[in-house]
Amino acid sequence: MPPRQNTPVKSTVVPFDPAGPPDRLERLGHHDVVERWRRVDRSAHAPHIVAVVGDDDDDWTAAALVTARPHTAYLKIVDAIGDVPAAVRAVVAHARDRELAQVKWEGWTVTPEVAAAAGFAPLSPPLTQPEATSGPAAGHVRWLHDEAVDEPPYYGQTTHFTCGAVTALVAQAHAGRLPRESLDRRAELTLWRDATNFPACEPVGLGVAVRRAWPSSPVTVSLDTDRPVLLGHYPQDEQEWRAVLQETSRAEAGRVGVPIDSRHLPMTAIRSALGRREHVLLLVSLAEMQGFDVPHWVLCHGAVPGAVVIEDPWTNTAAGDTWVDAHLLPVPTPSLDAMSTISPDGFRGAVIIGGPERHTTPPPGPGA
Repeated sequence: MPPRQNTPVKSTVVPFDPAGPPDRLERLGHHDVVERWRRVDRSAHAPHIVAVVGDDDDDWTAAALVTARPHTAYLKIVDAIGDVPAAVRAVVAHARDRELAQVKWEGWTVTPEVAAAAGFAPLSPPLTQPEATSGPAAGHVRWLHDEAVDEPPYYGQTTHFTCGAVTALVAQAHAGRLPRESLDRRAELTLWRDATNFPACEPVGLGVAVRRAWPSSPVTVSLDTDRPVLLGHYPQDEQEWRAVLQETSRAEAGRVGVPIDSRHLPMTAIRSALGRREHVLLLVSLAEMQGFDVPHWVLCHGAVPGAVVIEDPWTNTAAGDTWVDAHLLPVPTPSLDAMSTISPDGFRGAVIIGGPERHTTPPPGPGA
């Protein structure tokens, strides 16, 4: 990688209002780029301009539109215009000031050569995305620490309800147990059909389906409640038959050798599992990251100082959210702790997939 340019620049940070962009932004030109910024309501992701100030303090010499999902540990450059290298240096300095883990850069206008010269590595393009999803063909990432994070494939779920199946498939592809070219819609729907509690995947059913699909993979389910879960929004008669299915999944877990640990799974145990190169499928609520209190599965596959790195198979296109946000996404450990405490009972559900050499044992308790 070419040497990184670390020359400090004089910069300012201002909110981005699509209804009235700053005059100094308009004077930079690139009106087609700025118009694309304005087409999407990015307000949920705190859009702001990081601008490089000229010597006379009157005009800007460069500007970048920057966004990020709430309660995460990264910034995303949507585009940079003007003196692009200076704008990117200003964004990286801005991220360091906030003690974030990474900066990403969507590949709408930047070339791989320019991104590499700024210290960014290319992201592997997604294997698939839903047809309704629009996003850049390329993306780039720059980590702001020395920890290496191995990159799994990115696969966007093609339905509203197959997140659990997708996280399991991505975990197995990342572990080398599934060829990446086999990660497709047929595989997604096949695994979901075996795991579903109609239409969601609850933790025990998902763990059982993973063990059936990959008998050599040690699987542990962590679920700190013995009651049926993810049923509160259904009418009573709809809850009853789904509860029977969850009881059946628990019985099947005993038959196929999937232990169910009823202790609360702490963040320390998740980070320890990741340190052993295990994969943790974690049930979260999207309330903090996306504003929807909807249960959702994400894959925890790496850790950096202060944050856990996840893959999120779903993106909120309406907010300017793309696969670049959802891929290699660092989430501060306290934020992930809050997201994975599922209301109204405050339970935590996870499926831990170990390596073939590991004996299946319950995860460490709170004292770990």
